[in-house]
Amino acid sequence: MAQATLFPGGDDDRGAAGNGTGSSYFHPGDHAPLAARMRPRNLDEVVGQEHILGPGKPLRRLVDGSGAASVILYGPPGTGKTTIASLVSTETDRHFVGLSALNSGVKEVRGVIDRARRDLIDGRRTVLFIDEVHRFSKTQQDALLGAVENRIVLLVAATTENPSFSVVAPLLSRSLILQLNPLSDADVATVVRRALTDERGLGGRVTAADGAVDQLVALAGGDARRALTYTEAAAEAVADGGEITVETVRDSVDRAIVRYDRDGDQHYDVTSAFIKSVRGSDVDAALHYLARMIEAGEDPRFIARRLLILASEDIGMADPGALQTAVAAAQTVALIGLPEGRIALAQATIHLATSPKSNAVITAIDAALRDVREGKSGHVPPHLRDGHYAGARKLGNAVGYLYPHDDPRGILAQQYLPDPLTGATYYRPTGHGGEKRLGDVVGRLRGIIRGRGN
Repeated sequence: MAQATLFPGGDDDRGAAGNGTGSSYFHPGDHAPLAARMRPRNLDEVVGQEHILGPGKPLRRLVDGSGAASVILYGPPGTGKTTIASLVSTETDRHFVGLSALNSGVKEVRGVIDRARRDLIDGRRTVLFIDEVHRFSKTQQDALLGAVENRIVLLVAATTENPSFSVVAPLLSRSLILQLNPLSDADVATVVRRALTDERGLGGRVTAADGAVDQLVALAGGDARRALTYTEAAAEAVADGGEITVETVRDSVDRAIVRYDRDGDQHYDVTSAFIKSVRGSDVDAALHYLARMIEAGEDPRFIARRLLILASEDIGMADPGALQTAVAAAQTVALIGLPEGRIALAQATIHLATSPKSNAVITAIDAALRDVREGKSGHVPPHLRDGHYAGARKLGNAVGYLYPHDDPRGILAQQYLPDPLTGATYYRPTGHGGEKRLGDVVGRLRGIIRGRGN
């Protein structure tokens, strides 16, 4: 059974998946990309992730061969998920099989499990590595449950998406969830400098100025694979014995590629940070996250919708103009799109971030909805009912209704709420922005309507 190709270098560089131990699986040839050639061969070469690879940690025990629990490795690209999977097999000499969720189905999964069950009789354990497990369907994930629970295979699954949302609950309960963090700048710099000198990498063919390394680190954004890809691109532009400079890096790498998966965690995390920055009145942070979304290709209409919600949910009557600005930005984006639409989105973001904040509007409607859902409604008072049809007044409808415009003040004492809710108070203005004035106004209005004042 042919398995999926997961790692750079092609099948000519290593044994086919499933046809030997892990040691044959991770030996890319000289023509393989730099990132593949520099994959750590043992724990001593792993950079970063000390929080899960330290002595006594579950992942350290797994790599050392003393751990038996299956694991789901969760983290952004280039943080070592595939490397750790390779070390689990090479350092324990277990049979290694790799599947990619992109091109493997239930048939392939069951085939691996059947083979692992036969090997287990002979005392040979199997490590099953599944890349992008979040792309497996529920049926495919369910096919793993028995084998994982009975430890027929040791599952090492990798995902860039939060497994709580992308992996079925039964599989989650049978596995350790280990989160990998983006590498620090120092870690990425170590990876780059090692690649420059190591014989598996560039072997000292070129050097790099400190500023160039700093530039590569900044562009990588915590992703070791990306850093090595950029390093290789820059090295190709330099003659043997030459030096990679900041200019070399800039010429070789057009611009930083923002890590942002529109269907995954980064979508939700960056969006969440954007919303919370606007709510927290940090205009600079709000613009930063707006720029990340725009640069990553987020649908500008989605961003505009978030601003529309923010304008009412977090600002409301403290600055009624915020909603008007958000609506205008949404209409502008719909009419002209990007790139010009970015200006309207930025204007709306600045307006909302610098506006006084109040959640009184959402609090009011949610309180009213809660009462309705709990059955606190009652009949519409008779004097408020429709009286425009024949026989309405015989039923008492609209009888006794007082027309506010007949009063010089334009407001008068009258019951509007149903009997069970007489005296209910939903809208409570804050002292922020325009609501500071509204607080006094609403108080006087309630006093007159409810017969407590003039």
